[in-house]
Amino acid sequence: MTPADLRIYGLIGNPVKHSLSPLMHNAAFSYLNLNAEYKLFEVKPQELRSFILTLQEKKIYGLNVTIPHKEKVMDFLDEISNEANLIGAVNTIKVADDRLEGFNTDGEGFLKHLTKELGFVPEGKTIAIIGAGGATRAISVHLAKRSPKAISIYDLDKPKAEALARHLEINFKDLEFRVSDSIEGLNIKECDLLVNATPIGMKETDPCLVDQNLLHKDMLVYDLIYNPKETKLLKTARLIGARGSNGLGMLLYQGAISFQIWTQRPAPFEIMRRALEEGVKYI
Repeated sequence: MTPADLRIYGLIGNPVKHSLSPLMHNAAFSYLNLNAEYKLFEVKPQELRSFILTLQEKKIYGLNVTIPHKEKVMDFLDEISNEANLIGAVNTIKVADDRLEGFNTDGEGFLKHLTKELGFVPEGKTIAIIGAGGATRAISVHLAKRSPKAISIYDLDKPKAEALARHLEINFKDLEFRVSDSIEGLNIKECDLLVNATPIGMKETDPCLVDQNLLHKDMLVYDLIYNPKETKLLKTARLIGARGSNGLGMLLYQGAISFQIWTQRPAPFEIMRRALEEGVKYI
């Protein structure tokens, strides 16, 4: 193997400096003795088109996509999987034979972590989600496939939340979807699962999204943020005795699926997990 043969993969978003994705992917490449490297690419919205259309020049063979590009990036791809089309967002791009193929591994990664490791069974449950962006689109579709009782969504941009609810109603006619005017209107006291799918909580100065009095000890609070490893929302959940989880498990599972899409090889799952767990120690 020579440097000229090096295959580049990475994450595009804005911001991306907080990401632990390079740790797990580079550990996997090393373990499998692949001549590849995973990098971070901070790409502003106005730079997205030119970046995506020059991937081959940059010798980039695959990308993960994060905030704020998951929906807009679809405009620049040659092919989009049925799953990503249903979700309306792409978080994984594969460069193959001069074509850019888009996938979404977020929803499957979230659901695998939720059910396999947290033991949460979505069937018949009441679910509230804060945020209506690309991540919410992915997780709400996968939750809807499991026949919950109801899914309620709140976003500061209410038309965005309403558009998502309409999309879900068209594709899952037997389920109940609600759009709330406020976090209080989500009726969190009645929920079995609360998901934060916004970036609020990443900064130390961010407020706690949900008042402690709205939570209850029998619910699961899932914050997609994993850096910091315990947001103010998760601290509050812990204080009242509720179960909580950050998004590290979702990151691991979606990353393993992305790895397999890029390399056509089984992901060394436990190697990737150990790399992430080691990285979390230093957050």
